[in-house]
Amino acid sequence: MRNWVSSLATGVAGAALLASGALAQDETAPIEEAPSQAETPADASFDEAFPRMVSEPLVQGDLAPPGPLVQEWEVSHVDALIGVIEGIEAEGLNPADYNLTELKTLAAQGRSEVLDATASKSFVWLVEDLRDGRTPMSARVQWFVVDPDRDTYRTGDLLTKALETGDVAGVLAELNPTHPDYARLREELAVTPAEEAEKRKLIQANMDRWRWLARDLGTQYLITNVPEYQLRLTVRDRIISTYRTVVGKPGRTATPQLAEMVEGVVFNPTWTVPQSIVKGEGLGERVLGNPGWARANGYTATRGSNGWITVVQQPGPGNSLGRMKLEMPNPHAIFFHDTPSRHLFANANRALSHGCIRTERALELAITMAILGKGATRDEAVEIATSGKYTKVMIEKQLPAYITYFTMGVDIEGELRTFDDIYGRDAPVLASLDKPREANRSGESDDEVIVIENDPRGEA
Repeated sequence: MRNWVSSLATGVAGAALLASGALAQDETAPIEEAPSQAETPADASFDEAFPRMVSEPLVQGDLAPPGPLVQEWEVSHVDALIGVIEGIEAEGLNPADYNLTELKTLAAQGRSEVLDATASKSFVWLVEDLRDGRTPMSARVQWFVVDPDRDTYRTGDLLTKALETGDVAGVLAELNPTHPDYARLREELAVTPAEEAEKRKLIQANMDRWRWLARDLGTQYLITNVPEYQLRLTVRDRIISTYRTVVGKPGRTATPQLAEMVEGVVFNPTWTVPQSIVKGEGLGERVLGNPGWARANGYTATRGSNGWITVVQQPGPGNSLGRMKLEMPNPHAIFFHDTPSRHLFANANRALSHGCIRTERALELAITMAILGKGATRDEAVEIATSGKYTKVMIEKQLPAYITYFTMGVDIEGELRTFDDIYGRDAPVLASLDKPREANRSGESDDEVIVIENDPRGEA
């Protein structure tokens, strides 16, 4: 296996150089024009190729208190705000949500305290919806991403900036997601006629899902769209590698939506078998009672003084986690991992797991993460991967990983298309578009945190 892994690692190192080239290119250059390994300067440092990531804290000092949420408006600034509201349908939002008629009436009467209060309120509501998303948390099923934008783009500060500069439209436009998929959805909305109301609502819902995430996802990151069954390694929003995935079955084992940090890579992992299998399926007694069978399948078991049996599957070709898992601690116990059941990646419907995300070509991904994260060199990664021993490689350059749920988006071929709503998560989002907006959303989900008692063997 070592020769195969060594060959794989050589290819991975080439992919890392491709990623380095993608970082060095002009933003408009196509990914195919990335420099080859021979074109990459031999003395180029890792830090030059891979700039600071979002995981590295910025030193900002003490933040001043935010600006007040009600401020004085010139009529010309109100007119600019009215113009934004009249055109807000282009961003998938409804002008009727932002006091348009009342603003026009008050602006025609000249400056007043009522105009100040109404214009300030409309501006604040626009900020909330453009920055945080219009969909209330109650409609975001199993959504647990903490969006940092409300701290980065503080409402009162934006209001102050808009009124001091007079650029009301420009300040609000700064809140739009930077990911190119949002722009593609926006373009599609613009060419979809009003008669296709159902399609327009689906576009609006998925535009709003981009606002639930951070406006800027970072320089390099992993992102998976659960209904597409695909994982992407992305540098400056350009795809470097893609991997097919197997995701959670519908129901309580559906994969939640998360934004976590990949802190390390576990090569040759062990698997602690959940009690639903140890006790519920009698595996504990079988392992203790049949040492030969247990040894052949890599299981070890211990019985505690209270009679509780713990079963661990040791590293090996039949390990249910395969040859690797990515270390990304979270309260849901969700992570990316390998699988011995690789035939499942050929299925069209791959919502088959108990919540975690099984990843095609997982060892390639693991070695890539180890190299890019400065946790191991290519040769070290090969040595670790082929050792057959449990080894956790912590990475210096941690990588964000986004687990998302888009039912309309750009696929890995660059085409905008729809995906099956495998978990039925569209309905509440679509319904919320027809309801009055909810002001000042908390930004935190009150959904139940379902800790996945992961059984990576589980499949339909």
